[in-house]
Amino acid sequence: MSYSLSDFGSYTVAGRVHEVTEGEPRSINFTRSASYIYDPKGHFPVEHAYVQYFVPANRNGSPPVVLVHGGGMHGSTWETTPDGRPGWLNQLVLLGYETHVLDNVERGRSGFAADIWEGDPISRSQQEAWTLFRIGPREGFATRTPFPDGQFPVDDFDTFGRMLVPRWLTTTPLHVAALVAVLKRLGPAIVVCHSQGGEIAMDAMRQVPDLFAGLVGIEPSTRLNDPKTAAAVPTVIFAGDHLSIDAHWRERQQIWNDWVTDLSKHGGAARLLRSGYDLRSGHTHMPMLDYGSEDCLKACLEALP
Repeated sequence: MSYSLSDFGSYTVAGRVHEVTEGEPRSINFTRSASYIYDPKGHFPVEHAYVQYFVPANRNGSPPVVLVHGGGMHGSTWETTPDGRPGWLNQLVLLGYETHVLDNVERGRSGFAADIWEGDPISRSQQEAWTLFRIGPREGFATRTPFPDGQFPVDDFDTFGRMLVPRWLTTTPLHVAALVAVLKRLGPAIVVCHSQGGEIAMDAMRQVPDLFAGLVGIEPSTRLNDPKTAAAVPTVIFAGDHLSIDAHWRERQQIWNDWVTDLSKHGGAARLLRSGYDLRSGHTHMPMLDYGSEDCLKACLEALP
């Protein structure tokens, strides 16, 4: 895959300066042969988000796209699949979309700050990812045996595990502030959100609905229970396969169905795309990494008014 860019770069948004007033200076070795007196006190920028952007030379007339990752993940979700295929970022740029990829607060290149957030970070195990993301049955984890129609590149499942990072459970308002800041910088944009990113997007939509040119929710973790606000935003929800495996996913599926129905009743343009119905069967919670991921993206874009 090849394409030309007219611009490429990065920026940070939101955050604050945090002052540390406790601690004593001490000598530290920051390499094997160099040391200096380190003072833990001072002013430190914290709670900002990192954004990388790509402007194709053949930019189309659509609003920019903002990619919002899910929980325990960062912007690499959209870049390259575990087995090395081009990700949705590459596909979007090839199609002419100006694209902004968010590493939200305390994730990826945004970095994190110790001892300023409530609670401890948690990490997702490979076993949990295997079952929660519906890659295969629980008993298939040890042998990496997916569902018979599974589309995830299971031979590279361990590579996928390296894309997961620790996450805090108390930083959602900071994530929302970062997305709002991105949208205020760009103007109206198409927000593509995944999983926990759906909650971030919904909370941001509540604050700045006029800055949402469209919403593509990839198995979003929640919905916006405000039909008047949400109906003004063209919406596509993508649902993967094997949602009947447990109550959590059956509940999510009902929420997505009700969401689309409610938006339509209030005059909104909304569509639910389902693996096994509108696309091939076997897509997981991570369709942007599955085989046929480009078809999933194309279907979402075509369904967005």
